[in-house]
Amino acid sequence: MINNNHHFEPEWDSDSIMKELGLYDDSNKSVTYPLTDLPDLPPFYHSDEFDTNTMINPFDLTSLNEEDVNENYDHEYDFRDELTRLADCFETQSFQLAQVILTRLNNRLRSPNGKPLQRAVFYFKEAIQTLLTGSTRCLTSCTSLEIVQLIKAYKIFSNVSPIPLFSSFTANQAILDVIDGSMDVHVIDFDIGLGGHWASFLKALAEKAESRKVNSPAVRITAVVPEEYVLESKLIKENLCSFCGELNIRFDIEFVSVRVFEFVSFKSVKFVNGEKTAVVLSPTIFRRLGGGFVNDLRRVSPDVVVYVDGELNGYGSSLFRQTVIDGVELFTTVMESLEAANGGGGGGGAEWMRSIEMFVLLPKIIAMVEDSSRRGMAWREVFGRAGMRPVVMSQFAEFQAECLLRRVQVRGFHVAKRHAEMVLCWHDRPLVATSVWTC
Repeated sequence: MINNNHHFEPEWDSDSIMKELGLYDDSNKSVTYPLTDLPDLPPFYHSDEFDTNTMINPFDLTSLNEEDVNENYDHEYDFRDELTRLADCFETQSFQLAQVILTRLNNRLRSPNGKPLQRAVFYFKEAIQTLLTGSTRCLTSCTSLEIVQLIKAYKIFSNVSPIPLFSSFTANQAILDVIDGSMDVHVIDFDIGLGGHWASFLKALAEKAESRKVNSPAVRITAVVPEEYVLESKLIKENLCSFCGELNIRFDIEFVSVRVFEFVSFKSVKFVNGEKTAVVLSPTIFRRLGGGFVNDLRRVSPDVVVYVDGELNGYGSSLFRQTVIDGVELFTTVMESLEAANGGGGGGGAEWMRSIEMFVLLPKIIAMVEDSSRRGMAWREVFGRAGMRPVVMSQFAEFQAECLLRRVQVRGFHVAKRHAEMVLCWHDRPLVATSVWTC
């Protein structure tokens, strides 16, 4: 278990953070944000306890001079080809040639500017460079300033793009469909993030209990998190407990470290008879642990398993080179959709776009590249061998997804069905997919 008695910074503005996460239940105020009048990136919160000089930024992108913009946008496909050759060299351990290619790319791509493809290549180039130099992710807890910046970036991302809400709404609805009115629910979340995606689920349970005039729901969440997730765990627990208190929901949350789960699997998770159990998975846990735990998952027999795939590369089915190629294509598509929301990428929205790229997209790219060397079976093959069976998502889940897209004022997003998955696409290119499974 994560030790929640860790020493934390003495001042923590929980009210402000809860508002940032959208966890206040204020029925008198609209929680929707206008998508046609996007604000500039709000100023980061500063106080005496926050030292902006200590913020960890391995690529120092915030200090880039805008005059470094590379004007040769027509060469973006050359950049992608160079990156592919760099990935080839890394995969074949031709490190000397890789350094030559990397030097050439560094000279030509000095900052994450230009068109989406060029920026995506830059971020992947930086991620591969961390592997070549050995300067991989630092496994230390985030500071308060970093958490606030991350929250602001995720909030903006949710305001301008349907990707986060599509992921959470489809997963939440899949669970609600299966628990079928049960008021005792246990969710095992392998990718809890900052926990804000559970707000709509908890509110739906509370409303259902009130409409049926039954006892208040009892919800337990077991979150499997990285070892360094100390401050985040405290924040998630405080906010969700407070939110559930306002909704009259009996709530408890426990945190299990990935390292502990790796050794003892689901023995690290407490199960209670009579509860409906749901498991939420993402590519993250497969990258870290492989697919061996899925056999244990089947033995504990949850009522539903939801897989939210924000990478769409079928973990384990491709080589490092293909992972990079697919990743560049995916994140280019994400950035193109963000630019469309910003009217082409210019104006005041450039600040919030950079914030999303730095605090939301870049960490995902780094994790994808660093973990891609851990080979294994594709997750679908793992599920099939373990006897997992896909379940068609409900028409109401599809209706909710369509309603979400109608709120977005940017054309190009649409929902598609593929292999029992519900997929959010941008101009026919998939962005994220949700699928439901049973044992």
